[in-house]
Amino acid sequence: MKHIQKLFFVLALLLLVSSCNDFNRLKKSTDYEHKLEMAIKYFDKGDYTKAQILFEELQNIYKGTDKAETVFFYNAYTNFELGDYLLAGFMFRNFVRTFPTAKKAEECAYMTAYCYYLNSPEYTLDQTDTYTAIREFSFFLKQYPRSEHIPDCNEYVDKLRAKLEMKSYATCIQYFNISDYKAAIADILVHNKDYPANKHKEELSLVTIKAYYKLGLLSVDTKKAERMKLVMDNYTKFVDTYPKSIYLAEAQVVYDDASKIKKQLDKAEVDRLEERKQLDKNKADKENRDRKQSN
Repeated sequence: MKHIQKLFFVLALLLLVSSCNDFNRLKKSTDYEHKLEMAIKYFDKGDYTKAQILFEELQNIYKGTDKAETVFFYNAYTNFELGDYLLAGFMFRNFVRTFPTAKKAEECAYMTAYCYYLNSPEYTLDQTDTYTAIREFSFFLKQYPRSEHIPDCNEYVDKLRAKLEMKSYATCIQYFNISDYKAAIADILVHNKDYPANKHKEELSLVTIKAYYKLGLLSVDTKKAERMKLVMDNYTKFVDTYPKSIYLAEAQVVYDDASKIKKQLDKAEVDRLEERKQLDKNKADKENRDRKQSN
């Protein structure tokens, strides 16, 4: 039994060495017709690494010839199958630009967008590829309005926009958590403008109330009163919009405290004005007495 296993191992090793030798000879060959034929066979068998090596060379060899379209097409798909979506997307886009009237142009335009879609990272990371994917899908939808890929394109765009929405929402929360309340308030306004039907609108309304409150506590008295008033205004709007909100009790606590601080500040301002008025009166009375004494 051990002899048979050893024999199989040796045979497998010989086949591997032979295969490697055959591929090395193929790489060095100048018979490009045969090399193209073998590259396609490797692709069809799923040996994308060897296919990619050959197609990469053949793309330069056949550039400007009647076989260029085939080589460009296979080379793009080879990189796609290898999981290099960024390079594959670039190659599919290059195919569309190089062969705009080709039968495969529509498919490659779709694959360009799809590659960027697959390369789009988690919402916590940089979203450059997400924006690129949306742009490429938009181009495809405009260029091929009757394509069979339209339903898939719309679905992918919705998912990409949901990711951008989540990124925007997370940024709003992050600004609040790091105590940058002005940025949080500003970003929430932009978020609600960009995504008017967003699912976090209710929560972000509460965050706005709390941000104005926190900002008010850090402000001088003149600004503090103004910002506590904004807390109260936003609370009133919140209650009107979400009368059964799960955040109602939390918002109420913030409102009550802001209202108390606002009343104290208003009273202090009234007292200050009364004191100032009394000082002015005392000054005027003294000036009148001085004038009478001088006369």
